[in-house]
Amino acid sequence: MEERVTAHLRRAVELAEESVAAGGGPFGAVLVMPDGRTFEASNRVTLENDPTAHAEVMAIRRACRELGVFELRDATLYASCEPCPMCLAASLWARVGSVYFAADRFAAARAGFSDAEFYDYLAGTADPSVMPVEQLPIPDAERPFDRWRAAPDRVEY
Repeated sequence: MEERVTAHLRRAVELAEESVAAGGGPFGAVLVMPDGRTFEASNRVTLENDPTAHAEVMAIRRACRELGVFELRDATLYASCEPCPMCLAASLWARVGSVYFAADRFAAARAGFSDAEFYDYLAGTADPSVMPVEQLPIPDAERPFDRWRAAPDRVEY
């Protein structure tokens, strides 16, 4: 493995350990832009009472905020642990170019952080009553999309 990749993964693990010491969750992330700019974050779920404050999402938010962009094309995300489905989706929406991780989801599960049910849910192999999702069409439900298509100053993403 390339020395640079290993160094970023080690830093992500250090951030995870620092997070634990500060009362946060055991996850860290380093996002590196193609020009070398680096954005670090750790898990803040319990510190901020925010179930979406995973390290990867926090690194994406920080990079986008500081760069003034909503896309991170060709960036590389290094995570201390295998990203959960939410973090993978956030990486896809941000157009992150690649993701590397150190520990896997099974190591996380042994520590009490199992997201296996989320993977199963998204794969359609879990009991759908866990969280029913159903479309209930209403009149004009598509009107916001019509207005979006007609907006001359819209920003495509």
